[in-house]
Amino acid sequence: MDSGNVAWMLTASALVLLMTPGLAFFYGGLTRAKNVINTIMYSFISMCVVSIVWVFGVIACIWYR
Repeated sequence: MDSGNVAWMLTASALVLLMTPGLAFFYGGLTRAKNVINTIMYSFISMCVVSIVWVFGVIACIWYR
């Protein structure tokens, strides 16, 4: 694997991960006041799940290389 490709993938993944809280607040602004916390929590839970799956995917790629 080329180090430039790896650096780009890590940078892009970090930027998408940092984009998720902003998207959560955007979605929270589109809902009614009583559903804001629920909508934001859905976004943060999905961010956690995707982060865990991403880590296991990287480990699997390294392990089976």
